[in-house]
Formats: sequence, C-alpha cells, structure tokens
Amino acid sequence: MRRGKSESNVYAAPFSYHRAASLEEAVKLLEELGEEARVIAGGQSLIPLMKMRMARPAALVDINPISGLNGIETSDGELRFGALARHAEIENSQVSSAIPILHDCAAGIADVQIRNQGTIGGSLAEADPSGDWGTALLALDTSVVCFGPGGQRTVPLEAFIKDAYTTVLAHDEMVTGVHVKLPPEGSGGAHLAFKRSAPVYPTASASVELTLEDRHFCKDARIVLGCVGLTAIRAKEAEAALRGKTLDEKGIRAAVDAARAAADPQSDMRGSADYKRVLVGTLVARAIGIAARRARGESVPAGHEYAGR
Repeated sequence: MRRGKSESNVYAAPFSYHRAASLEEAVKLLEELGEEARVIAGGQSLIPLMKMRMARPAALVDINPISGLNGIETSDGELRFGALARHAEIENSQVSSAIPILHDCAAGIADVQIRNQGTIGGSLAEADPSGDWGTALLALDTSVVCFGPGGQRTVPLEAFIKDAYTTVLAHDEMVTGVHVKLPPEGSGGAHLAFKRSAPVYPTASASVELTLEDRHFCKDARIVLGCVGLTAIRAKEAEAALRGKTLDEKGIRAAVDAARAAADPQSDMRGSADYKRVLVGTLVARAIGIAARRARGESVPAGHEYAGR
C-alpha cells in the first residue's frame, strides 16, 4: 500500500470492538450497535478497506470466539463449511479435495498469511467483486446459511450477492455457513485466475464445472467469470454452447466466444477492458479443458497463473 500525504489512508477511523461468545450474543450486539456495526471474522477483506477509509464501521463484532463455526464436513449429500473455515483449512482438507474446483480457489488466494486468516464466510459477506470465492462457488450448487433476530435462513448464492460489496444480509444478520451440493458422478471443475503476483487480486478469473457422460458428451455445464463485472457473471450462453452436446473444439470455441461477450470489464490499473475480455476467454478455454479431464478421472493440477510465468 502506498503512503499518501496524510496518514489517514493507512489508519482506520475510530471504532469500538466487541467479542461475541454465541450467535445470539453477536446478533444482539449488532442490533444494539446499529447499522454502522460490522461483523469481523478473518479481517483480510474488511481491515484493508478500513485502513483506506473505504469502510468506516463505528463498531466491530468479533465472531471468532463462537464455537462450531469453523468445521468442514460432508452431510446429506453436501459439503458444509462453517463461516470461519479458513482458506488454508479448505486448501488442505481431504474432504474439500473431493471437489477440485474448491481446492483450486482456496490454494490460490493471496499468500499463506492471508490464507491462514481469511475465512470463506467473511469473503462471501464482503462481496468484493475481485474475490475468488464468489466465482468458484457460483459454478457449484451453493447456498449461504444466515442467522439473525428471526433465526436461521438459507439463501442460494445466486440470490445472496446483490451487487459489489452488497448482499441480502440485514445489518443485524451474519453468515454462519456455506453449503455446497456434491456434484454428480462424472463431474469435474477448475478455477483459474490470472494475477500479477500472489498478494494482489486477479485481473480476471474463470470457474468451470462440467458433468460428462460417456467421457465426451456434456450433460451439464456451469461457466462463471470473475473480476470482469460488479459481481461474478454466469455465462449462460456459454454454458448452452456445451450442454447437451459432444464436447469438441467447435463447441469450446463457441463457449469461449459467448463468455467473452458476457464479460463486462472496466479498464483500470490491471489492464484495459479489451485485454480483460481476451484474457477471460483464454482462462475459460483452459478451464474447460482441465474440467473435462478431471471429469474423466484424471488428476490435473490447476490454479492461479501469474504474469511472467
């Protein structure tokens, strides 16, 4: 982070700090402290925004002391993450490895220090358009478990993130878990992101999940684009180019073209809009190839790619 003429861009505005020992206590604190209070989990998304004064919560409610929010387990055909499951825990979990796209995502997030602190629930609740989890999890059948004054509710991920940094969460509500349905037999996926270096956010990313039949017939497909819009983008026309057809070069080219058309990038320090649109097409093509090989039972490494390699 660059220092400016004022120290105000490296120190957070004043705030009060509160530790919650239970979900009920956390919700009560959020109600009492009002709409300017925020939940803090790993802090790897929120704290940098606070230091840049892009976020100015009057109070933080720390949910780390709450037991039962950091588990990773399989139950009733779902992979269930507690909101406090750390990226590194997901990366190294044998349970998570059953869905390779999740390992790709977790293993490529920033550097090891951030992966040891950052949480899956905090990442989704922050709804940063440059984040990885929103893209990877949208390629799967994912729901977000929320808890508030009215009790627990479960929201499909498609409906959970409304806009950049905006979710359906009320100010006195918090994420407690993330549930992912186990893909059917013959499925494989990949999450790829292009970055200048490990600590920074991707320039563009793509997640692909395929279900194949007889090794070459595409029974189902999900294609999601990251960092090229205000939220992760389901490229539904790209999916349609593959679904119900033999997976061949013509179909893949059509899917890539449709994905580029679906992207809505903005020019910034990471690259021009045209560059990002070309880049996301390349990532989609690679991700389709890796997902197909994994769906056929191959063990194929994948993950984040860096400039200069």
